[in-house]
Amino acid sequence: MSVKPLKVTVTGTSESPTKLAVSVRDFSFIIDEPAMFGGEDAGPNPVEYALASLAGCMNVVIHLVAKEQGVDVRSLRLTVKGELDPSRLMALPTENRAGFQGIELTADFDSDASTAELDEVLRLAGLRCPVSDNLGNATPVIVRLPAPAELEEALA
Repeated sequence: MSVKPLKVTVTGTSESPTKLAVSVRDFSFIIDEPAMFGGEDAGPNPVEYALASLAGCMNVVIHLVAKEQGVDVRSLRLTVKGELDPSRLMALPTENRAGFQGIELTADFDSDASTAELDEVLRLAGLRCPVSDNLGNATPVIVRLPAPAELEEALA
């Protein structure tokens, strides 16, 4: 079975040095920093959205896998935790990466399935979740200026 690639485009317009108005499909939301980091606390910050993205994706994939495995899930609560050292972000000396040092997702099921069955659902979901894949593996990220033709297209 062949499926077409899913192309995702997100556009953000800076409203301040910490606040970004984001659009994706027909949705708009704000990314901002808490006041302690100079923001207005008008929305979650980027790393909070990253963890929320993992929870959202795993929710979908866990339910998909559970259905395929014949596991009934009456309810599911996901908790995602991560810790990062802000030193690199603040241009302070550190050997640590700028991102999370680790991320932990805990899935609390209401289900009659055995622990072994739920572990297998989580294992398969972790392998199939695109956000988990992107966070757990090196993904090339290209940061660049737009080409002249892209600028002309944006202004048209």
